[in-house]
Formats: sequence, C-alpha cells, structure tokens
Amino acid sequence: MPTTGDVRIGVFVCDCGMNIAGSVDCPSLVEIAKSIDGVVHAEQNRYTCSQPGQESIRKAIAEHKLNRIVVAACTPRIHEPTFRKCAADAGLNPYLVEMANIREHCSWVHQDDKAAATMKAADLVRSSVERARRLSPQKEAALKVHPAALVVGGGIAGIQAALDLADQGHKVYLVEKSPTIGGLMARLAKTYPTMDCPT
Repeated sequence: MPTTGDVRIGVFVCDCGMNIAGSVDCPSLVEIAKSIDGVVHAEQNRYTCSQPGQESIRKAIAEHKLNRIVVAACTPRIHEPTFRKCAADAGLNPYLVEMANIREHCSWVHQDDKAAATMKAADLVRSSVERARRLSPQKEAALKVHPAALVVGGGIAGIQAALDLADQGHKVYLVEKSPTIGGLMARLAKTYPTMDCPT
C-alpha cells in the first residue's frame, strides 16, 4: 500500500442537475472532500459523466498529478466503466478509480432532509477516499477459456443443468458423490403429475 505522501487523490462531486444537488449540498461536500488527508484536488461538476465532465477529470489528473480518483455521483453499475475509461485515457490505471453513490444512497432516500443527505454523502466520500487510498493498480489478464462445464451434483437440478448446457453444444462433466444420480427424486415412488415411478 502506498504511503500517505505517495497518494494524490482527486474527488469529483457530480450535482447531476437537481437530481443530486436538490438534496445534497454539493459545494459543502467539495469543501469536506478537500479537508480529507490525501485529497489534493476536489471539484463540483454539473454532469461528471458528460464529455465536459470527463475532460475535467482528465485535465485534473494531468494538472494535479492525481494517482487516485473518487467520483461522487450516481450508481457505479452504470457509470463506473465510463470513469475507468476516462482515467485510462489520461494515463491512470483504470482500477485506481472509486465511486461513491450519492444519488441513490443519499439524495433519493433523504429528499426532504438536506442535512441528513449531505452528512451521509460526506461519510460515503470519506469511505471512498479511504478505499481509494488502499487501491493497487491492476492488470487485466487474457485467459484461454475451455468451452466445457462442470456440474456438481447429480440431483434433478444438476441433471437438468447438464442437459441444458449440452443442448447448447457444450461438453459437460456431471459429478455426483453417491453411486447413483437422481438425488431425492430417485427415492420417490410416484411423481406428479404423471404418477410415474422414477425407477
């Protein structure tokens, strides 16, 4: 883990129009971010995921020699790839990016309580900065994939999974620890709706 002197974190607070700023005091959040150890730059953007927002991040990485990024915005599920690519375009390892979801976790759940929304957003930013401080550069590995599947358990669910995979053209290995397959189904005398005997 890098020492505190090695870490130069940039925090980018997205106000998302009124979507976040309607409930979170974004200027105060920027000031709080600036006071966190290791943060050398913090700013507020209208739409951080937009081209101007991304350009602002790229510019700040170069200008402030940032080596970690925290974006306080909406869901990482949608925008994390955007910010990872943005960091990579600026020469920063894309795995040195952390996100704080201040839209769903703060703005949306505390719509009528700006103080609570802002306080929670500040906690999320502090947590994200702390996590960013501990991130290490990662390298993506290209692995050869063997087009086969291993199904563990020869009960009805395992048998059906193996059949479905085989129907899709995959080689399947079905492993069962007992001497016979069928699981509990094999012990039944009758099965609904046909009342057939499974043996």
